[in-house]
Amino acid sequence: MAEFPLYTLSGYNKVLGVFKKLFVAGKAMGINMNYGEIKKNDIANGEGVRTSLFVSGCRHHCKNCFNSQTWDFDFGMTFDDDTINEILDSCEPSWVNGLSLLGGEPFEPENQRELLPFIKKFKEKYPNKDIWCYSGFTFEEITGKRDSRAHTEISTEMLSLIDILVDGKFVEELKDISLKFRGSSNQRIIDVKKSLEQNDIVLYLK
Repeated sequence: MAEFPLYTLSGYNKVLGVFKKLFVAGKAMGINMNYGEIKKNDIANGEGVRTSLFVSGCRHHCKNCFNSQTWDFDFGMTFDDDTINEILDSCEPSWVNGLSLLGGEPFEPENQRELLPFIKKFKEKYPNKDIWCYSGFTFEEITGKRDSRAHTEISTEMLSLIDILVDGKFVEELKDISLKFRGSSNQRIIDVKKSLEQNDIVLYLK
């Protein structure tokens, strides 16, 4: 018989306490990001066939967000080396076009610190595959042209490794189901490389 059966309240609380201790231990070891889902063979979040990573943690809290459970930074599973290897392996087939980052919010400062080394590994392994990123922050906020928590000491470096940025919060009043790869008309699909080179927004798709 289990030492503390789950069908009792005290047993449930003890199990919950164990999970909390494991979570704290993970943070102490430098594991600082969770994720809600890895979607393989995804064709909805960028061009072609992709692997999409939905990170946890978002402070935007957009009205009628399609993925509000990932607002919580502690939601889901730990993003660790096994997760990284799983994603990298899933992108190996030649018919997989690349990686998409969604959330949650990839450009929350806490998530930037975990995603930057990961996408460096991705680009080293797959230099000819692209990265799409969906962010509620705008290009201007990420690059520091507008004041924002998204602009950190590593945000521009992380942005430079991304090929396509879909930027801006989802705005329910501007929702348009006819739009490709975005939810509301305020959002832009930006060619990051050209935009950084020209120091101006260059749209990838209108």
